[in-house]
Amino acid sequence: MEYHYGRLLDHVHLVVADLPASKRFYTAVLQALGRELTGEGPDYFWADELFVSCGSPASRSHVHLAFQTADPARVQRFYQAGLAAGGGDNGQPGERPYHDGYYAAYLTDPDGNNIEAVFHGPHWRSAASIQVQPRCQDVAAPFTVCE
Repeated sequence: MEYHYGRLLDHVHLVVADLPASKRFYTAVLQALGRELTGEGPDYFWADELFVSCGSPASRSHVHLAFQTADPARVQRFYQAGLAAGGGDNGQPGERPYHDGYYAAYLTDPDGNNIEAVFHGPHWRSAASIQVQPRCQDVAAPFTVCE
């Protein structure tokens, strides 16, 4: 398991009502983006900085979450995989007027969160991902800090 530190966000935590439905949805859309779940427990799962757990309907999250993609084809795969896994259409793949080269698709997850995949065109990263140091221990919990 590999964690990356030094980015703007440490993690995003979604609280959902139906964990199995959310797990099916996020497993499908992450696979379409070339990613996978990196861990799970009886009432939660995670993929890198995304942590999802179950809770009461009153505590459910209501967010807009956007995944970066490497190309428009991944945006299309994300959209199709999400629909097939129980997501709702919230905006078909296509160019958006927000910025030049903004190609995106939007889905609602099983709890109604607005989940997006976006390709911004050729770009550069403002910071390289920081690699896990060899002295870090591989542990079974997310968000472990290595010394």
